Amino acid sequence: MTAQPLAGHTAFVTGGARNIGRGIALMLADAGANIVVNTLQDQAAGDAVVGEIEAAGGKAITVVGDIVERDEVDRMVGAGRDAFGKIDILIANASARGMIDFLDMDHETFRRVVDISLDGTFHLAQATLPMMVESGWGRIVTLGGISWHVGLKRRAHNLAAKAGLTGLTRALAAEFADKGITVNSVSPGMIETVRPASAGALPAQGNGPPMGRRGEVDEVASAVRFLCDPQQAYITGQIIQVNGGIYYGT
Repeated sequence: MTAQPLAGHTAFVTGGARNIGRGIALMLADAGANIVVNTLQDQAAGDAVVGEIEAAGGKAITVVGDIVERDEVDRMVGAGRDAFGKIDILIANASARGMIDFLDMDHETFRRVVDISLDGTFHLAQATLPMMVESGWGRIVTLGGISWHVGLKRRAHNLAAKAGLTGLTRALAAEFADKGITVNSVSPGMIETVRPASAGALPAQGNGPPMGRRGEVDEVASAVRFLCDPQQAYITGQIIQVNGGIYYGT
């Protein structure tokens, strides 16, 4: 029987219907957490993840809405609180990539990508942190990415968003460290996911990590699960690189 260290806790997972978000939702549910699966608009995909969790004996709900809008965040967080009593784990996974030459990028496009990663996390953290403070326990994990560490052309919006998200992560880590709340970031490298055409193709395998393969979704999800474990109470403000050795960090 799988140990369930997160029994009694509830995780809100943004972008939880597909790819890394789905993997995180399933893995945290396997660890015993109740799951609030957020999706921007695909109710059916969110419900499919909920169905997987329930089939395995867990509890989950789908909430559909835009995390950039504070009123929608309050509504979705409220639905999670009503269903499970509290939310004390926040997984800020939702993001948008896209590829466009910088000189062709309009400000609206730039802002939308930045808003999803940065403003969305701001709204969600403000909505969920009071519950964590009241409980004296909480976990926030943001999902960064290798690209802003090493630089990548045609993704100025995404790199700016992820760099800002790291700053927010460390600011929250410092501010809430004495309240039983840890705040960390997981930074995936080249991970096998289903990518929209707008995200562009992954680089050829010959330019990949020293391990000679791309990572699996569950390898990212397990790093998130590790950081959410109640025993990991002394890790905060950190960036955990999950990239097969393509970048070692500083």
